[in-house]
Amino acid sequence: MEVGVWYPADAVPKPQRLELFTQVVAADAIPVGASLPLVVISHGNGGSLSGHHDTALALAEAGFVVAAPTHPGDNFRDQSQATAVWLRTAQLHGLIDYMLADWTGHALLDATKIGAFGFSSGGFTVLAAAGGVPDLSRLGEHCRAHPTFFDCKLVGRELASGTPDWVHDRRIRAVVSAAPALGFTFGKNGLAGVRTPVQLWRADNDMILPNPFYAEAVRVALPNAPEMHVVAGAGHFDFLAPCSPALTAIQPVICTSASGFDRGAFHADFNQKVVRFFQEQLTKGR
Repeated sequence: MEVGVWYPADAVPKPQRLELFTQVVAADAIPVGASLPLVVISHGNGGSLSGHHDTALALAEAGFVVAAPTHPGDNFRDQSQATAVWLRTAQLHGLIDYMLADWTGHALLDATKIGAFGFSSGGFTVLAAAGGVPDLSRLGEHCRAHPTFFDCKLVGRELASGTPDWVHDRRIRAVVSAAPALGFTFGKNGLAGVRTPVQLWRADNDMILPNPFYAEAVRVALPNAPEMHVVAGAGHFDFLAPCSPALTAIQPVICTSASGFDRGAFHADFNQKVVRFFQEQLTKGR
């Protein structure tokens, strides 16, 4: 599994290429710190480890270690297992195991300070990893009523016909879920096991996962009220890092925001709120 890791370091950063982005980091520098919190990031369908690099960098600058996988079988190179969404929870579990035991700086990490961030399919993944149990049989009725929705075009009946094996990870102490896919599959019973604090995000102009079937369905079903944010003027893909010219040229759909919406300005605020939430839940008073 390909993984990107961001972490605090004392080395001098410089511009570095990351897939189709450029970030200012000190590549392969020695990690520094003690009792560092860890956040794992789960990207959306067809994404990669770079899709939320700006959020990862903001967390690292605030003293977090961040690990983001490119989910095997559900990424921009390979969609062969995109409908087997339960595999993602096992992948996050294995990633946490690796970071705590085998990563170069594992001795700097605090195993009691672990959070998870996810977008779209990743937003669904982190809720399931934190204890959620989706009922995928609900997909049939949902797609009969909404056959043109993105999830129904992507998976149709195939998702409901799989054999889910949800891997929960009780080490996850806080969750940020942005525009979670398949939110309607949980219900109150399915989210009863999610007792960790949740920061939940919804774009109010989301044409991919339209309201109220996804983020709103999660909000009303969580046993504890989440910290809810509804982003005026935002579309689904505005939760992704602002696009580079190279990415815009080949993926204009995910890079184009609605007229008047400034993705860069939004991410400055979004990243600050994500960092603050994880700080409050994982580090303050511990």
